[in-house]
Amino acid sequence: MNQTHLCNTTKIYVVNGQLPGPTIHVTDGDTVVVHVVNRLPHGLTIHWHGVRQIRSCWSDGAGFVTECPIPPGGKHMYRFNVTGQVGTLWWHAHVTCLRATVAGAFIIRPKGGRYPFPTPAKDVPIIIGEWWQLDLVELDKRMHDGNFADNPLSATINGKLGDLKNCSGKPEESFVLDVVRGETYLLRIVNTALFSEYYFKVAGHTFTVVGADGYYLTPYKTDMVTVAPGEAIDVLMAADAPPAHYHMVALANQPPEPDPQIPGFDSRGLVRYAGSSHNNNGLPVSTPLMPSQHNTMPSYYFHNNLTGLAHPDRHRVPMDVEERLYFTLGLGSICRNGTKTCQRRRSRETIVVATMNNVSFRHPTNTSLLERYYDGRTSGLYTEDLPDHPPHPYNYTDRALIPPGPLEEALEPTFKATKLRRFRYNTSVEIIFQSTALLQSDSNPMHLHGYDFFVLAMGIGNYNPKTDPEKFNYHNPQLRNTVQVPRTGWAAVRFVTDNPGMWYLHCHFEFHIIMGMATAFIVENGPTPETSLPPPPPEFKRCGSNGLTQP
Repeated sequence: MNQTHLCNTTKIYVVNGQLPGPTIHVTDGDTVVVHVVNRLPHGLTIHWHGVRQIRSCWSDGAGFVTECPIPPGGKHMYRFNVTGQVGTLWWHAHVTCLRATVAGAFIIRPKGGRYPFPTPAKDVPIIIGEWWQLDLVELDKRMHDGNFADNPLSATINGKLGDLKNCSGKPEESFVLDVVRGETYLLRIVNTALFSEYYFKVAGHTFTVVGADGYYLTPYKTDMVTVAPGEAIDVLMAADAPPAHYHMVALANQPPEPDPQIPGFDSRGLVRYAGSSHNNNGLPVSTPLMPSQHNTMPSYYFHNNLTGLAHPDRHRVPMDVEERLYFTLGLGSICRNGTKTCQRRRSRETIVVATMNNVSFRHPTNTSLLERYYDGRTSGLYTEDLPDHPPHPYNYTDRALIPPGPLEEALEPTFKATKLRRFRYNTSVEIIFQSTALLQSDSNPMHLHGYDFFVLAMGIGNYNPKTDPEKFNYHNPQLRNTVQVPRTGWAAVRFVTDNPGMWYLHCHFEFHIIMGMATAFIVENGPTPETSLPPPPPEFKRCGSNGLTQP
């Protein structure tokens, strides 16, 4: 449908005529069935971000990983169970850049409606996104060709640009949250943006963080929430300020120079108390004081201060690690002519790509990894030799590597390949994610499909395997599906491979996905039918020769 913002009318892709898309409400233990009808001129899949999909990998909705896209005019039914998760997850398109607008909240309520905190007066999804004037399919094509010059025009809160933006002097519409003094509200904050992590504040108010990614957290009081792409953060906000109007602000952060710079993005909404006058009694509306957009340390402190709500009988951290992986996350380049020799230093002869351990993932474009794996037809499609460690150790966080130069040029060459990693069933795995400064020093929100992992620790600088394990939290770590690996820092996670299938691992910055910061984990079947991936369900549609699902 068409929407007009900033004096321009833009064609956008939506679900059921809504932006953001409809919120799905379920209860822990439910079986969920979703019918998708694709009326777009492009293929798409829908991914249920954070849903464990125990033995239902066929319904994960990862394009070309677990299924081929639903063709224009096609239909598909997703069926899966939701068990052992409570809180906020979300759903989104998982083909091209369509998730910028094809997305919505997925709320899982506890059985019996009982929370480990006072029941809020109201749930309020806060969907932070971006407004793109450029057609999202065209944006995807440009980024695949190595053109990363395009940027959104604004941030959005629940689809609204906010009154900081205007068209010919007329302010854009703002999202308004009406509250009653004395009540408490559960804000379910989701970052659906393609490009940026966001700071979120409400003037005159504080938050108590109580959950993230479908699990409870130890209550943590703060005046600002930091939410990276892919993350969902649950916070309680007490309406305890004098009745008036108060601005809420979402502000994107980004590394300072010499990193490549993009415009600053923000959006402003309004908290409006019952009984306050229409014009706030003629007084200025309070606006929160935000950090500098180039100060990324508040993100590190926020994420590092979160802990899980301890459950002694479940969610035990695996103590004996069987597989240890060290993944460096950075950029590199490949030659446009397909050779290994070309002029580097960001010349027109190269395409900048993103890597894990110096491998840039080549995504399939006409078949599904899961389907071919299940059928035993994998020859020529992928290999299972993704390196456990980077091929050439170096000072990963040396910021002299950001601008082109002799040090950077020696590390820049890389290659594209579809390299995966296979695990036996019920294997304990530890991954150290290390953000690097190679060509940029971005943070990296790493998301693993089909699993939650314990976030044991994070730090700034290079991970030290001798001293940093002393910082690991084995008592009450967060259980997350997305970990925000700090800018020029590291994060340590552990999980057990108890869910067989083909599971996508990737950075949730869209440009990093397209550039190749991704892989997939194969988890083998266990010894029993109950620990094995079942055959495709009747509703599953196989890939056709055109790379779309068959009718």
